Amino acid sequence: MYKNCTIKAPFFEIGPKCYLYGDDILDLALAADAASEKYDVDIIFTTPLVELRRVKENTKRLHVFAPHMDSLTPGRGLAEVLPEMLVAAGAEGVMLNHCEKPVSIAQLKASIKRADEVGLATIVCADSIAEASAVAHLKPNIVVAEPTELIGTGKASDEEYVEASTRAVKDVDPEIQVLQGAGIKCYDDVYRNIFAGADATGSSSGIVGLPTREARNQMVDDMIRAVREAYDARNKK
Repeated sequence: MYKNCTIKAPFFEIGPKCYLYGDDILDLALAADAASEKYDVDIIFTTPLVELRRVKENTKRLHVFAPHMDSLTPGRGLAEVLPEMLVAAGAEGVMLNHCEKPVSIAQLKASIKRADEVGLATIVCADSIAEASAVAHLKPNIVVAEPTELIGTGKASDEEYVEASTRAVKDVDPEIQVLQGAGIKCYDDVYRNIFAGADATGSSSGIVGLPTREARNQMVDDMIRAVREAYDARNKK
């Protein structure tokens, strides 16, 4: 275990963002929870803030993360996200610096420090190999190597990028886990990333962009199966 993180490789992250809301969020969380148990794969479910407690209270295995957090302490701060509130609602961790919610390096450093203080794990997004290395020096639990230009395109990073960005983080601190994201849309994308050496991968639009609950739930099962099969195959090489 590294700092506050109990998540073991191989793992997967699902982030509904604002594609879904209400009962569709809970339905997806339940499908992810079932797949996590079926394939023995840890899943981070980065839920919208207003659904955090409901998802936590209705699932057994999911690592429920918030999609953002501010570095303030209890007191004034209308509409900001207080770290202690996330803990009280049942969050295990928080995502920081996503391209849709970027923060400065100074803010990121302060937020990671506050997360450590309250016991939240941190998953921090990086847009390039250089940024992944820089973020690793701030000692988060997980770095997401996710080129912004690939997010939502259905085009995943190639094997060279997966290997280079993973190495950039591990050279700074081998205990930091690396999630390879962006453009993950199917079983093959997941399999390729995990087999290439990533600790994890994840998907948003590749799952939540599908038109029905049934299709989304089936894609979750397919992707988590790919994590398990790729990781097992990689360990047999």
